[in-house]
Amino acid sequence: MQLRILHSLAEVPRADWDRLAGPDNPFLRWDYLEALERSGAVSPDTGWHPQHLLLEDGGRPLGALPLYLKDHSWGEFVFDFAWADAYRQAGLEYYPKLVAAVPFTPVPGPRLLLAGAADTTAASVQLLEAARSLAGELGASSLHLLLPAEPQLEALGAAGLSLRQDCQFHWFDDGYGDFEGFLGALTAEKRKKFRRERRRVQEAGIHFEWLRGEDIGGTLLDDVYDFYASSFLRRGMAPYFPPAFWSLLLERMPGNIRVVLARKEGVAVAAAIFFLGGGVLYGRYWGCLQDYHSLHFETCFYQGIELALAEGCHRFEPGAQGEHKLRRGFRPVPTWSAHWLAHPAFARAVEAWLARERQHVAAYIEAAAQHLPFRRDAGAT
Repeated sequence: MQLRILHSLAEVPRADWDRLAGPDNPFLRWDYLEALERSGAVSPDTGWHPQHLLLEDGGRPLGALPLYLKDHSWGEFVFDFAWADAYRQAGLEYYPKLVAAVPFTPVPGPRLLLAGAADTTAASVQLLEAARSLAGELGASSLHLLLPAEPQLEALGAAGLSLRQDCQFHWFDDGYGDFEGFLGALTAEKRKKFRRERRRVQEAGIHFEWLRGEDIGGTLLDDVYDFYASSFLRRGMAPYFPPAFWSLLLERMPGNIRVVLARKEGVAVAAAIFFLGGGVLYGRYWGCLQDYHSLHFETCFYQGIELALAEGCHRFEPGAQGEHKLRRGFRPVPTWSAHWLAHPAFARAVEAWLARERQHVAAYIEAAAQHLPFRRDAGAT
């Protein structure tokens, strides 16, 4: 087996990469990851240096690792700023570091892409060994695989990476049929609250359109981008993605994109952007021109649940953080990351800290599940 380092996904044919990534997760597709690079969202100028690993046998791809050398920790959603600060206080350099992730979006999924490998264990070992070797060659302090799929944790732990547990909130379709069926599984108090929130949006004169990727272009694309950018600008941040990124996605993978557009008197006032793939709806970005009572909950969550049901999705992932999702029927689920630090003393200290953190996160997930809004006889996934 031979290993190649790709400084751009344009160096590998789309079909070869997608064969390894599989069809389900749209964020791992060549079209998505290469659009990040082509648009400039991911580049040395933004602190992301592509170092993708491609494992081949006689030119036939066997496995891959989407990998980046990074100058900072922004856009990752697995927070290691305290580790970087500890290195600084010790007079050591934490950056650069190597990160295997989907840039700028907290989506769990495979990080070792092995759909074409007959021996996935051997391919996993070789990719991880190559990543650690590359870290040494590049002077990186560490290697991090962010939000890997749970079935890959055993291989990551066996390779000597320390496992970190976190939590997201996902909505599951328990055979509800429609939104009223979902409401029927809730306590009477929560049903009343949800209906009141939805009614307030209707009384404000706001109506919704569901758009597919192929429906979005021209001035409508400009409107959707402005809504996307507004949520960053309100926090004093530059948007992660330039307009060119969205244009590429809408051209390449329109079937994976959905937009919920809110209008008042015919004027667009808010939008939420969703992705679709493998029976999962992913809620990712939203923005509004002005605040209306309950508009955020309606656009991002209630419309999202209705959209998931209409699309036949078994799960709806609305992104990272947010205990407010718990009260709206989104169940706490564990997420993971895996970490290797080259410095032996720091590696031991982090491993000890992660062992304690895993206990706390597991207890939090168990406690959070007790506050879901479902009737006791409604069942759970």
